[in-house]
Amino acid sequence: MSRPTPANQANRVSRASRPVRIGPRAAAVLVLVTVIGVAAFGWPLLADQQSGLLAHSQDAPWLFAALLPLLVGVVVATIADDGMDAKAVAMLGVLAAVGAALRPLGAGTAGLEPMFFLMVLAGRVLGPGFGFVLGSVTMFASALLTGGVGPWMPFQMLTMGWFSLGAGLLPGPERIRGRAELLMLAAYGFAGAFAYGVVMSLQGWTIIPGEGQAISFRPGEPLAANLARFVAYYLATSLGWDLGRATLTVVLTLALGGTLLRALRRATRKAAFDAPVTFDPGAKTAGDLPLTGVRPATEGEFEGPRR
Repeated sequence: MSRPTPANQANRVSRASRPVRIGPRAAAVLVLVTVIGVAAFGWPLLADQQSGLLAHSQDAPWLFAALLPLLVGVVVATIADDGMDAKAVAMLGVLAAVGAALRPLGAGTAGLEPMFFLMVLAGRVLGPGFGFVLGSVTMFASALLTGGVGPWMPFQMLTMGWFSLGAGLLPGPERIRGRAELLMLAAYGFAGAFAYGVVMSLQGWTIIPGEGQAISFRPGEPLAANLARFVAYYLATSLGWDLGRATLTVVLTLALGGTLLRALRRATRKAAFDAPVTFDPGAKTAGDLPLTGVRPATEGEFEGPRR
């Protein structure tokens, strides 16, 4: 028997089933929610001086915070309805529980959050649809676990969903594998960790006042002036945390990524998410199957216990 070549192994990985596939309806809902999410995060920079949204600059963050959980829930329900079976739900529960348990290990300590590398690897192996659901559910579970429930939680759920979804959209393992794949995932995790911090800073910039007028959001100010204030706000409040998060993601991806990728792919192949469950009405039952290798019973052998 010939040993499998790297090319054959890559083809086998590329053919591995994925627990969730994004259908046309789920894709449309995801795009719609993404557009609304961009507006929810970026309205301070997108709204011009004549926009009526600026008249509600104090209310807008809270309105979006109330709206986003419903929208994220609709996306998760739509993706699940398009084909998430019991095996996929079980895997989602396990990975979300692990991610939620990892977050408190580093949260509050220089921004070190080990859950990010798990989201990268899970999104890579299990695909963008599962990645978005996993990121959102994991962030929701970790918020409940750590008591971090607040107006920022819906924004965190959506941003983490984007982060994990993006990992599933990277070039497939049939094109990049081995050490090159780990380097690609580490680079994505590094850039994504900073992108997560920038997006979440946009959310906090409008709710939490800056430490001074030089970095505070001013409704109605020109885009260039507010953008300069936001950059100063990000550098003062978030850059150090994002650097720690990005560095830890790279270290964990390079150190543990190969082992975890193999484990996730092995579990995905064994789960056989794409295998349809069918029942053959003409199949024989266990009682109809002939017994082979069984000695016929002799007379008196089954008379029962003697009294």
